[in-house]
Amino acid sequence: MTQLSVNVNKIATLRNSRGGSIPSVIRISEIILDAGAYGITIHPREDERHITKQDVFEIQNFLKSYNEKMIKNGSPKKEFNIEGEPSERFLNLVLAAKPDQATLVPVKPGEITSDHGFDLKNKTVFQTLKPMVERLNKEGIRVSLFMETDFEQYPLVKELGAERIELYTGPFADAYDKSPEDGAQSFKSYKLAAIEAHKLGLGVNAGHDLDTNNLKLFAKLPHLAEVSIGHRLVSQSLVDGMEKTIGDYLRVLSIGNEV
Repeated sequence: MTQLSVNVNKIATLRNSRGGSIPSVIRISEIILDAGAYGITIHPREDERHITKQDVFEIQNFLKSYNEKMIKNGSPKKEFNIEGEPSERFLNLVLAAKPDQATLVPVKPGEITSDHGFDLKNKTVFQTLKPMVERLNKEGIRVSLFMETDFEQYPLVKELGAERIELYTGPFADAYDKSPEDGAQSFKSYKLAAIEAHKLGLGVNAGHDLDTNNLKLFAKLPHLAEVSIGHRLVSQSLVDGMEKTIGDYLRVLSIGNEV
């Protein structure tokens, strides 16, 4: 079963637009997990325009408490995934927060959202990532690298020591928005990439602009372990409510796994 991790950045964005503590990122995270999601994802950017450093540790403490109850009831624990750029700032934050997974993402100055994967053929990028991945591995934190469908780079992911890739699904979502037929054409490259990643022993995550429409196709991706979804899921929840939205996403993922 493909797991659903919900990115709560947009909740923090709404809160920060007014100041104060409403809506509560912690309360919404609790609703998300109670509704059946597998985990919580955050991307704490340096400018703190959504998730702040304080949020990181409040979510850490919330998940610790939440998981103590889950384990006591015999239920599987929920995961904490932190995304961010390969920098000393981010590394120190992750080492302090100790999430289950750290997803390293290339970041451009001034970008609105992540819009590309790593180019590991760039020696500077590779050498920047190498000690960071090694340190995270040493601390027992699973590492995922944000990648595109250029599977010829995946042996370099393996060489770095990362356990998973997260496929950047922006191009697929854009194609699907034009038409399901365009989406199906784009999906072919993702399917091949996932198969090649699996051959190397890499786990496959995915994320960016996935929703209950395009997931009807994308959930069929071979070896898909986890999807991380924020913007479109939160946007849908404004209409349908968070509990119903989580249920809708889980149902679509379930149907995809039956194929």
